[in-house]
Amino acid sequence: MDALTSKPQAPAGSANSGKYLTFVLGHESYGISVLKVREIIRLMDITSVPQMPPYVKGVINLRGKVVPIVDLRIKFDLANAESSDRTCIVVVQVKTQAAAAAFMGFIVDGVEEVVNFGAGEIEPTPDFGSKLDTNYILGMAKVRGKVKTLLDIDLVLTSETLEQLTQTAKAAA
Repeated sequence: MDALTSKPQAPAGSANSGKYLTFVLGHESYGISVLKVREIIRLMDITSVPQMPPYVKGVINLRGKVVPIVDLRIKFDLANAESSDRTCIVVVQVKTQAAAAAFMGFIVDGVEEVVNFGAGEIEPTPDFGSKLDTNYILGMAKVRGKVKTLLDIDLVLTSETLEQLTQTAKAAA
């Protein structure tokens, strides 16, 4: 048990091994569980929504469903980049505070591949200091001499922002 959080800590690799969709933001690679991914679509026109945080670009109509769109570059404080033919939206299913499932899209610079990470390929999240919130990082995967940051997509956004986004999507529907 971890004395600070009072919850049992499994080794990073054992609980997080499995298949991940890897994608690029800038010069860095990230991964999310393929079980969360619903589809990958081309970048399309996004309808802006007033009074959203800067990283929330707006919503799209995806086959009759209103889906909020988040720019992960802005969320992670990365440098802006021009969209390219590889820029796309990864539509994922996330859990809201009310434990309901909601769809959300994340703009990424490009999708790489689906990788099966074994327990020995995933290291625990390094300690970056007490002032940084790294709860959304599942671990760091090592593959072909590179490191990929594995994300818990349910925790990338705060629960308050998720609730606000799902309410906005419901109102727009």
